[in-house]
Amino acid sequence: QVQLEESGGGLVQAGGSLRLSCTASKSTIIFSNMNWFRRAPGMQRELIARILRGGSTNYADSVNGRFTISRDDDANTLYLQMNNLKPEDTAVYYCNGQSNLSVWGRGTQVTVSS
Repeated sequence: QVQLEESGGGLVQAGGSLRLSCTASKSTIIFSNMNWFRRAPGMQRELIARILRGGSTNYADSVNGRFTISRDDDANTLYLQMNNLKPEDTAVYYCNGQSNLSVWGRGTQVTVSS
């Protein structure tokens, strides 16, 4: 069973940047698509970025132009570069890999202060 583990969260001021990583215990090539979700306090989990095995990407309107998703299957890692962070980006961020199954990480907290 493949496992995913996020890292890179933390506290940052508005306008700052963070880079999240999601490392898999096995090759990420098994996932046809990989995703970043987030759950803000009192809110439902939200899909914010997706990358397909071929490299195509999609973003939620709320992060488009500020966040960049990428994957390095050789390094078994998914990334999320987050720039120009806003207080409303405060949430727990989860990585997810999907193929014939769906695998989730435990999440990493991102807090953006105003």
